[in-house]
Parts: sequence; C-alpha cells; structure tokens
Amino acid sequence: MPEIFQIVIDESVDYAIVQTLKHTRFSIISISDETPSIPDKQVLEIAYAHNALLITEDKDFGELVFRLQLKHKGILLIRMIKAKSSEKADAVLKVIEMHFNDMIDNFSVLDNLKLRIRK
Repeated sequence: MPEIFQIVIDESVDYAIVQTLKHTRFSIISISDETPSIPDKQVLEIAYAHNALLITEDKDFGELVFRLQLKHKGILLIRMIKAKSSEKADAVLKVIEMHFNDMIDNFSVLDNLKLRIRK
C-alpha cells in the first residue's frame, strides 16, 4: 500500500467525505474547494494528471470512461442513496483503506451493500 494516497474528490461528493479524508494520510484535491463548476472531463483530466483515484457521486463519469474511453487512474462512484453523510464518509474511508490498490485503474461502485470493482 502506498504511503500517500492521491485522491481527487469531485464536487458532487458529500462534503462530509471530503472532511473525513482531509484528516487522514490522504493527499486530497477537492474540486469544490479548488476549482468548482468545472466540466466533468476536466475533473477527470486533473485526476489523471495527478495519478489519482477520482471519487464521485456523478454517474456521468461512467460514460466518459466506458463510452468515450477517456483515460483515468481509477474511479470510485458512490451510490449510497439513502445513507447519512457520516455513514457515507465512514464507508468511503473504510473501502479506500482496504481496497485502494484494487481500485487503481478500475471503475468501482460503492453502494449500501458492497463494493464492486470492474476491471
């Protein structure tokens, strides 16, 4: 497991997740803090340029990766629809700590029940 995790967090992500990850060993780029309202394609480019896992709650990134074949270093799509902010933050922290290396270069989906990694 790398010493420093590079992560870009899309502005669609619940801010509790940003706050939780900022207080860990992760190196975070928060789009909502640094470059709000940029297009999804540019968010993906930033994550790729930083060799970073992209965390999002926006399903449009699936189209960018699968249909348009845009480059990425890994995407974690959060689909915890009815979960509270704190539950989402805890779940994301847990899966990143346990599965970060598995998510690199893959498209992963975290829902209320499990983490699915599509290679």
